[in-house]
Amino acid sequence: MPGVGTAVRLAVLASGTGTNLQAVIDACAAGTINGQVVGVISDRRDAIALERARRHGIAATWVGRAQGESRDAHGARLADAVAGASPDLVVLAGYMRLLPMTFLGRFPRRVINLHPALPGELPGVDAIGRAHAEWVAGTRTHSGVMVHLVVDEGVDDGPVLATCHVEFTPGDTVDSFGARMHAHEHALLVETLRQVCADWPQGMGLTPNPGGRA
Repeated sequence: MPGVGTAVRLAVLASGTGTNLQAVIDACAAGTINGQVVGVISDRRDAIALERARRHGIAATWVGRAQGESRDAHGARLADAVAGASPDLVVLAGYMRLLPMTFLGRFPRRVINLHPALPGELPGVDAIGRAHAEWVAGTRTHSGVMVHLVVDEGVDDGPVLATCHVEFTPGDTVDSFGARMHAHEHALLVETLRQVCADWPQGMGLTPNPGGRA
């Protein structure tokens, strides 16, 4: 456990391009977050997130699920890889696999997830695309982003740390709305980690923040 003023050690799990990872790396480097990314782990060998990590001298590890390997077995192996970085906090920044208790049990109340939807809405994959489709159909006026704790195997439903609303605007395409959502993802994740790391470990008890509309 870090002492007062010591940078909180962050392990980041990402499956794709790693733009949220980059936002966290940059915020740590700027001193906005009192943290240090000590390892990046992906389930995809070709994830751009791994290359981002290597460019910054951060340990980058691929832990794919082997053919015939159970989800629990893969989760245990993934937990071993993450534990090797000795993190204080595990951040899921676009990690596209559900984590079993064989993983979560190793890091109780120390796993944070970023999800591009508001609490109780659009759990699972392609939340941005589904939100846009609902807006086109006239059944939705806004979506949002949340950061929450992952405490069990539920899908995007852990205790909420922070949220923000993102409104649709006339003429929005999936791409334009997605770009706006990603910008809010970066900002909300960085701000949440800033608060958590500034008051670690008490910061994990943040009260939900309904955020503002944007």
